[in-house]
This record gives sequence, C-alpha cells and structure tokens, in this order.
Amino acid sequence: MRAIIAGGAGFLGSHLADALLLREAEVVAVDNFITGSRQNVAHLDGNRSFSLIEHDICEPFDIPGPVDLVLNFASPASPADFVRYPLEVMRVGSHGTENMLEIARRKNAVFLMASTSEVYGDPMESPQTETYRGNVNPIGPRGVYDEAKRFSEALTMAYHRQQGVKTRIARIFNTYGPRMRVDDERAVPSFLSAAMSNEPLLIQGNGKQTRSFCFVSDLVRGILALSDADYVDPVNIGNDDEISVHQLAQTVIEILGSESEIKYIGAAPDDPQCRKPDLSRAAKILNYAPLVNLHEGLTATIEDFRPRLQAPITR
Repeated sequence: MRAIIAGGAGFLGSHLADALLLREAEVVAVDNFITGSRQNVAHLDGNRSFSLIEHDICEPFDIPGPVDLVLNFASPASPADFVRYPLEVMRVGSHGTENMLEIARRKNAVFLMASTSEVYGDPMESPQTETYRGNVNPIGPRGVYDEAKRFSEALTMAYHRQQGVKTRIARIFNTYGPRMRVDDERAVPSFLSAAMSNEPLLIQGNGKQTRSFCFVSDLVRGILALSDADYVDPVNIGNDDEISVHQLAQTVIEILGSESEIKYIGAAPDDPQCRKPDLSRAAKILNYAPLVNLHEGLTATIEDFRPRLQAPITR
C-alpha cells in the first residue's frame, strides 16, 4: 500500500503515518508547516518507507507513481487558529480538499476526508448523530472552520457521485495526546501547560459546557478502520465519555498534584455547549469503541509535554 497524508507532520497526521508504517505501507506526508512540525516526524528520518514533502495543498501538485489511499488531514484546527488564519482555513477546506480529491481521482485511490464534530455547531441535540444537520453560525469566528469542513464534506460527496471516487468521511470529535502543540490553546494542552507551571487554569464561560475527549491511539484506530471499510456516509469517531470543562480542569490538577487555581473568563463566541458523539454507526460499521480512558490518556500526554514545555517551541 502507498498512502498520501495531507497534514502529515501535524498532530494527527504524524500518528497516522506511524500506524500505516506499522502496516508496512509506504507513506508520503505533505505539509506546509503552518501548524505542523518537523519534530513530529523527526523519528522517521532514515525510514525508507517514509518521505516528507513541504507543499501547500491549496496549490495543485502530483505524486509520481501509484497511490492507494489519500488521507486529507490538512487544516489548522484550534479556535485560536481560526482567528490567526481564517483565510488559510477556508482555502485548505476548499481548494486544498479539491486538489487532494483530484489526486485520488487520477490514482483511483480511496479518499478519506478528516471532517469534524464542528459541523454540528452548537448542537440542539445530544448525543450528536450523523443524521443531525447542525446549528452553525456561518459568520461567527468559528464559522471559517465549521463551514470549510461542511463544504469539504459536500465536495467529497460530489466527487463520489459524479466522478466515482471511493470516499470516506470521518467526523472527528475532540482528540488529544502526545505531539499536540503545547501552544495549541485548546482545553487539554492549555490546562496541562498551566497546571505543570502552577499557573491558573483559565476556563472560558461557566465551565459547564461539555466535551468528549478521545485519545489519539483510539482515533487513529477508527480512522484506519474507516479507510478499510466500504462505507460512504459520514461516521463519528471519538469517545462518548462526556465531561464538563470544569471537570477536565479538576482532573488535570489532581493528576499533576498541581497548586493551580481555576479561573473563569469571558465566554468564547459560539462556543458549543455540548459535545458527545453517538458512536452507534462506528460500532456497527467499524466494530469501533474507544479503549483509553481519560486518566490513562492524560498521563501519557503529560509525559510527552514535560520535556517540550522546557524547550523552545519550534516548527
């Protein structure tokens, strides 16, 4: 097997590269390093089955030779990135997605689109099923990501219906783990970084909003199962153990034995009040269920964060 991973030097892309290499696949990672890092794949230097290409997928390109699988994981994915890189988020979700779909079409490869639970917006139902159409503010600061991913899904289905591309759509719920950016500003890295320095953990809003946190190894297992499946409609992949953001902060402090306090700041615009995937479809189609609990996952993530918090942040 030969696979292309757009965003292959990112948090999720680098773990997917590891998993595919364990399957004895050849992996071509493509990344422009806007949020990805060469450090994420530095351990693969010298691996003859792995190559890294610096390229912005918003610009057309081709990969010589056969390709069996195209994984589109290229996009900034933190709310802080939506403010820093709004146009880049929109472009990679439109031009970037089309360019990757074109490669899959030309190569007759399976195309897997990394979509997101953000397509559900601030949901009016919980848990969120794949048939729920969402509650999204298209002109809010999060709208650039929400709508880019919704457009990507529509474009993926259009290529499937009109061009016959073998497509898969994964709706990924909150995922965390080693190699996540320490300056990512999402809840897990923000809380870990603060608690490890005994600084206040800042919660936007009242802390009652809920999330469902999936450890990266579970997410990767679900993604590869979906890539192997002959299934076109979207599939939720994540963890359905729902906790409040306040509970997450308390858990981080307890695991670390930190002296940090919890402080509340103003709520973020359009911040979803609940996030819980309905995993029934994933269980039926992929035989998928999360295996790593929050305490285990946070412990593994802490061990990865410790040395990196003491070193300069590099790309």
